[in-house]
Amino acid sequence: MNGDATRDRASRPGGLRGFVRDNALGLTFMAAFLLTLVGQAIAGRADLNDQLVADRFRPVGFGEYLTSSDFAVDVAENWQSEYLQFSLYIGATVWLLQRGSPESKEPGRSGTESDEDQRVGEHARENSPRWASATGWRRTLYSNSLLLVMGTIFLLSWLVQSITGVVAHDEERLRRLEAPVGWTQYLGSADFWNRTLQNWQSELLAVASMAVLSIYLRQRGSPESKPVGSAHSATGVEG
Repeated sequence: MNGDATRDRASRPGGLRGFVRDNALGLTFMAAFLLTLVGQAIAGRADLNDQLVADRFRPVGFGEYLTSSDFAVDVAENWQSEYLQFSLYIGATVWLLQRGSPESKEPGRSGTESDEDQRVGEHARENSPRWASATGWRRTLYSNSLLLVMGTIFLLSWLVQSITGVVAHDEERLRRLEAPVGWTQYLGSADFWNRTLQNWQSELLAVASMAVLSIYLRQRGSPESKPVGSAHSATGVEG
């Protein structure tokens, strides 16, 4: 067995404590996600009911709101923009560089890199994923699996946003005694693109800010930052 893997296994505490320690980042953010989702549902229902009461319609219950197009479109709208951000970032950082940023590869290393650098094929190690040493479509698929999954989630959530968005849009139009619109017509509407673009611009700004600000600013102990004493010009170096 690989010596590094043996030492790593030996250093891990067992049981629930070890599981929580080894997965603290993912568990913390998933818990925060669920809490904010619940908060969004509570606030969203209150906001919708305020609109319904103002228009002299019956307010909806919590369970009814959770299965409504109003809730679904707000959730899908946020998900698609987040997964767009990561999909673009994963794909762009293969080829595009930002000198001095820990979010970028070092100058001269743009592209998909060699099999040796990526530890695939004959260069795969004992503890490498099984498909890293495979050939043909399996290696190609696994080599691009992160971007493929992120991109698929983005496209599916954008599709859900468009479907639930047209339902919510038509419900609002019917309350105003206006004729509903079809899905294809909604895809070209101001409501759909306003929902979409206001999220895209914020995500793209956040990525650009992270890539550039991390050149000059530091956060000690964070892998998203360079070591405090690293030169501004140091690229691809993480703390």
